[in-house]
Amino acid sequence: MDFRFDEYEESYRQELRRFATRVLAPHYQADDKAARLRPALVKEMAGMGLTGLRIPERHGGEEASAVVAGLAAEEVGRADFNATYLIINTALISDVLVRNATEAQQAQWLPPIASGDVIPSLCVTEPGHGTDAAKLELRAEPDGDGWRLTGEKTSITLGMSAHTGLVLARTGEGGARGVSAFYVDLDDRYVTRSAFDDLGSRSIGRASLHFDGLPVSRDRLIGDEGGGFVSVMQGFDYSRAIIGLACLGAAQASLDEALQWARDREAFGQPIGKFQGVSFPLAAHATYLRGARHVCYEALWRKDNGLDHSTEAAMAKFWAPKLSTEVIHQCLLTFGHLGYSAESPLGQRLRDVIGLEIGDGTAQVSKLVIARNLLGRTYAP
Repeated sequence: MDFRFDEYEESYRQELRRFATRVLAPHYQADDKAARLRPALVKEMAGMGLTGLRIPERHGGEEASAVVAGLAAEEVGRADFNATYLIINTALISDVLVRNATEAQQAQWLPPIASGDVIPSLCVTEPGHGTDAAKLELRAEPDGDGWRLTGEKTSITLGMSAHTGLVLARTGEGGARGVSAFYVDLDDRYVTRSAFDDLGSRSIGRASLHFDGLPVSRDRLIGDEGGGFVSVMQGFDYSRAIIGLACLGAAQASLDEALQWARDREAFGQPIGKFQGVSFPLAAHATYLRGARHVCYEALWRKDNGLDHSTEAAMAKFWAPKLSTEVIHQCLLTFGHLGYSAESPLGQRLRDVIGLEIGDGTAQVSKLVIARNLLGRTYAP
């Protein structure tokens, strides 16, 4: 058992930290205030290979391991939490395409994602169907040799900026087996977008997308008709660990700042770190962060080694965002009135990380997955 990154991984981690600190961190708060995706951000990320991490080299990507994708999310999350959505989205979507699309489809769709010329989005959630995604209602109605998509998707990450969407739509009756996956262009007169006014992560442009009979040709179908739900859900199993590490990166940055503040700030003639009421909560949260981090990387390691990782990914998804929210909150309190100021990044990190306690699977669903894997479906909810 070896808990260290190998030489390449450690070198890459240090390179990413320098990049994120120099290029991304200065824009984190300004992008939130502007509530828009900074135009240069995608190309900056692509220049470091961050939009093509899980894309094969033959299609212009890095062909990186799942562990390296998680490492990238953690390091970027330390500097600009919202920039990690470009890692999370592209890693998940490209992984689904690599596993399920034809070689011709991959050759057409993956290189523009890797280069940053195309921003993809995952279009699953609907107004009446979030957690219960197998019951989705957006329909793909037969039209000649293709379909027309009609309905609404909501809470779409990068929905205001995305050029393409991996869309789950109903092609048959019933539940999951009647759902197919399509990769479609969103810059079309048959698609309209409505932006959300969110508490946090305002720069990522969460949106609702309205499909008014969007024509979709047969070559836009991913995999088999009726197989879309399963193919996308399988991708979530490892992307949830990447999400966990993005949150932990933001929490670790906050903890590092709070620890330094505990050294620098004096009260009653001594550093405030001398007081157990200050130092013990930080010590406890450092311990919890270490544990959650190991769970996330174990899930990704298992993915890389072809082992089942659904339990570990579910543990990472419910624990890491919740823990990160608690850690950042404690760090804000450690700074006192200065932490409550908008000049501090702590408040924004807190608002931003809370969003991933909801998105990509609630804690209740994660615990359900864990319980079923531990007990067996016969003995679990």
